[in-house]
Amino acid sequence: MVDPLAEVVTLLQPAARFSKHVVGAGPWQIRRSDAGQPFYCAVLEGGCRLALEGHEPVVLQAGDFVLIPAAFGVAMSSLEPPVGDANSMAMPVALGQGLFRVGAQEGPTDLRILAGHCSFGSPDAALLVSLLPQLVHVRGEQRLATLVQLVGEESRAERPAREVVLARLLEVLLIEALRSTAGTAASPGLARGLADARLAAAIRAMHEQPTRAWTVPELAREAALSRSSFFDRFNREVGVAPMAYLLAWRMALAKDLLRRNEGGVAEIAERVGYSSASTFSVAFTRHVGQPPSQYAREQAAAAPT
Repeated sequence: MVDPLAEVVTLLQPAARFSKHVVGAGPWQIRRSDAGQPFYCAVLEGGCRLALEGHEPVVLQAGDFVLIPAAFGVAMSSLEPPVGDANSMAMPVALGQGLFRVGAQEGPTDLRILAGHCSFGSPDAALLVSLLPQLVHVRGEQRLATLVQLVGEESRAERPAREVVLARLLEVLLIEALRSTAGTAASPGLARGLADARLAAAIRAMHEQPTRAWTVPELAREAALSRSSFFDRFNREVGVAPMAYLLAWRMALAKDLLRRNEGGVAEIAERVGYSSASTFSVAFTRHVGQPPSQYAREQAAAAPT
């Protein structure tokens, strides 16, 4: 059976960037501006508060894991209200060997987290990330905390095949976080759609047969729902309309095939569900901003020799 979530994560090509241990004590608050980078955080001890632009603040406690596939404005603070100017922000103090401290710099700590970035190697990362939830908050999943711990240890070690191991760990981490979103505070996206058994049937059908000329009524039948119920439920859980999701997935497949030079425009058009090269070219140009032939040439020129 086709696994839509695994397909998206595999195309994203996750790679390690960095991770760091942060300990804290007393009142503190920090703000990050991550320019759309993927950010994750695992709370190992204690608790803190996280606020993402456009979302209500969430309280994190030991065992919680947060994944933000494209972070722009992230603020974190102690559970204890900061003293003084509520808008003042502190910088974590580096203690060496990947360890940082926030808040009071002396005495015992009441917080320990592992936070960091991964990067997505796919040139199509923005499109693929749009299929994922904006925020994934998983509570009580020890497997995730263990995986993050392994990522942190591997990123600081100089072992053979380090980059290969990190890439695999991060891929597993992403899939584990996203498939854990059933019953958690995940914003709309692919993972939440797959947690809905009815919608999952339709999403898997699109991934299994991207060349089929799907219509909303046909997808509704796959989900065993009425057309209106399916359309409303898909929009609510996935965050986009069914045909918009199908278009995004077809374009992601097309860009991957063009990037890898897997055939001419006409052949690729057929492989992603278009009846003619011209129809495909129009859709691709509208979605991507340049014709498929130009995209393929630019990708070939940018490829390492």
